[in-house]
Amino acid sequence: MEDDAPKDLPVGRPGGETPAHRQLKRLAFEWALANRLPLAGFEVRVPRSGYRADVVALSRHPTGDHGVCAVFECKQARSDFLRDEADEPRFRRRRAELAERVHSLRSLIASHRPDLRRSEELFPEFEEFDLRGLRHDTLEKLERELDAVQEKLIHGVKFARMRHYRLADHLYLVTEPDLIEMNEVPSGWGWLVRSGEALELRLLPVRHATDSSIRLAWLESLAVAGSRAHRMVNRATPRDD
Repeated sequence: MEDDAPKDLPVGRPGGETPAHRQLKRLAFEWALANRLPLAGFEVRVPRSGYRADVVALSRHPTGDHGVCAVFECKQARSDFLRDEADEPRFRRRRAELAERVHSLRSLIASHRPDLRRSEELFPEFEEFDLRGLRHDTLEKLERELDAVQEKLIHGVKFARMRHYRLADHLYLVTEPDLIEMNEVPSGWGWLVRSGEALELRLLPVRHATDSSIRLAWLESLAVAGSRAHRMVNRATPRDD
């Protein structure tokens, strides 16, 4: 795994979990067990990142030469899918383009509005311009779009980053029927679609080939997730006094 893997990424999802999402997670868990991945868990933190995976499953003896780790991301609503599927390189290019346009437009406005100079610097080239209170529709539109692209880069590139940093040997997208088209499946990911009370494999994933250190880290994350789930069950179970 690369040393520059992201370490400041968001965890979890906004709002509560729907019954449909819980069903997809259960089916993914059962599919993993049926496909020789017996070490599995729910809501597992992705090593060396701030992401949390819906379902993670490992083979027996996962740290050996033939060990395998699989991650399953479950999407029961199209809006949920779109939130994570951004093309990071394309959005980075768009961010750079927008930032340059905003900078150029601000400079142009300042050159035509010398009255906005704050006149606090000794040298004119270092003077700041106070654009507060200035109404400029094009500038405001560009700034809104730049804010949206920044937000997408922070919170909406989960699929691309998990593939780029090879965070698991196999990556699977698990969806409801008719949620997406084949050409929308993130690059390198496999695709499992719910069919009644089972999952149907529509697209095989690319093998990303992790090493034993990342699979050991997954084991540790599984153990932590199991402990967390056990504590939650204990808190929810009434005690006899």
